[in-house]
Amino acid sequence: MEQILYEVRDRVAVITLNRPEAANAQTMELLDDLDAAWTRAAADDEVRVIVLKANGKHFSAGHDLKGGGPAPEKLTLEYIYNIEARRYLEYTLRWRNVPKPSIAAVQGKCIAGGLMLCWPCDLIVAAENAQFSDPVVHMGIGGVEYHGHTWELGPRKAKEILFTGRPVTAEEAEKVGMVNRVVPLDDLDTAAMDLAGQIAQMHPFALRQAKRAVNQTLDVQGFYAAIQSVFDIHETGHGNALSESGLPVLMQLTGMKDKVKGQ
Repeated sequence: MEQILYEVRDRVAVITLNRPEAANAQTMELLDDLDAAWTRAAADDEVRVIVLKANGKHFSAGHDLKGGGPAPEKLTLEYIYNIEARRYLEYTLRWRNVPKPSIAAVQGKCIAGGLMLCWPCDLIVAAENAQFSDPVVHMGIGGVEYHGHTWELGPRKAKEILFTGRPVTAEEAEKVGMVNRVVPLDDLDTAAMDLAGQIAQMHPFALRQAKRAVNQTLDVQGFYAAIQSVFDIHETGHGNALSESGLPVLMQLTGMKDKVKGQ
C-alpha cells in the first residue's frame, strides 16, 4: 500500500498521508515520498494550491517509534545529525517555502513529528477533535526537530506545552492563531477543499508574492535562523542519550531498530 497518495483536483494538489493503521506515523520512506509529492506539486503549472491531509482517525502520531530500518555498525551523533538534518529540517523548510499556498487539514492526534508536517503549511483547517502536542521532553529531548513552537503559539504558551507535554485543542489553537478554522470532523475535507478552491481563483503570481512577503517578514524577524539553531539544540538531546542508558529510546526517535554494535 502506498504511504502517500497524490491527485490533482481543479488546480488543487491533494497529498494524503496513507498509513491509517499506524496513525500515519512517519517512516523514512513516508517522508521521502512526501517530499517527492511536494516537489511534484511545486513543479506542476496546473497546480495553484496544495492540500495536505491524512486518511484515518489521526493526522499523524509523529515519527514511527517502532523503528523503520537497521541501525549502523556504530551509532554516532554525526550519523543521527545527517539523517535528521535532511528529513526533519531540510524537507520541512523546503515545504514551507514552496511558492504556492498550502493548507493542512488536521483531525485527531497531531503529535511531535506530526507538527513538522502541518506547521510548514500556510494555513491549517482543524477538525473539532484535533489535538496538537509535543511530549518529547518526557523522552529527554527538548522538542521536535522543527521548532515552530514559539512562532505558532507564542513564547509562554510554547513553554507550557513543552514543559507539560499536554495537548493543545483545536479551539485553543484557533485562539492563539495557530489554526485558521475549526470545523466539524465530517466537514473537514469539504472545508479544506472549499478554502483551496477560493484561493485557486486568485492570480498565481500574486499568491506567490504574498506568501514570499509574509515568509520573508518572519525570516527578517529571525524565524529561519531560529529554526536552524534550535535544531542544533535538539541534536544535543541525542548526544546526551548516546552517553546514557537511554539508547533504545534514541533508536526509536531516529527510526532505527536492532541492536547497535560497538557501543
